[in-house]
Amino acid sequence: MPTLSTHHPLRLLYGTLGGILLSIAGFLPWALAGRPLTRSFGEAGMYAVCALAFLALSAPLLHRLLSGPNSLRRFYALFIASFVPYSIAWTIGWMALRGHPGSAAGLLLGCLAMALVLCAWFRRWSLIPLITLALLLFQTPGYFLGGWAYGALGTFAKASPTLAIFAKLSWGLFFGAGLGAGLAIALHRLQTPATTEGSH
Repeated sequence: MPTLSTHHPLRLLYGTLGGILLSIAGFLPWALAGRPLTRSFGEAGMYAVCALAFLALSAPLLHRLLSGPNSLRRFYALFIASFVPYSIAWTIGWMALRGHPGSAAGLLLGCLAMALVLCAWFRRWSLIPLITLALLLFQTPGYFLGGWAYGALGTFAKASPTLAIFAKLSWGLFFGAGLGAGLAIALHRLQTPATTEGSH
């Protein structure tokens, strides 16, 4: 199957939908077994299990954001290289401050770590501020809208374990939309030749 052109009008939609599916899968360990995983492996260990789900399904769902041949293999390499430091940085920020300040710190540190790897991968060092901003602009509303949805639905969660699971996955839905859209924009810009950037 051909990869999406960097000029494809459905690129952003593809990234958003792929990000939603990926994030819901990544949130499933927390939604289905958050407490037993935390008891067995600690909070950081539970996050690590979620991160593994993200890594395993990343390329099948998003590889067409990369132009050129062998995009599945190349996307695995790129996503693993960028998402592992993203997850570590996000966890450090969250665990240091907790609450909304911890979420904000985690998003900032995580997006910066991801942007550094993405820009290094494409050797586009001058784009680090722009790529960091692009990732933040999409992930921040996605994350906090997801948190709001989780809180709103969570008020009914005590009535049913199914509703509790759905509340957690709603967070994954919104976060995934922001993650996928941000990656689509970032990879579009990083794959745009420097000599043609001024024409877009």
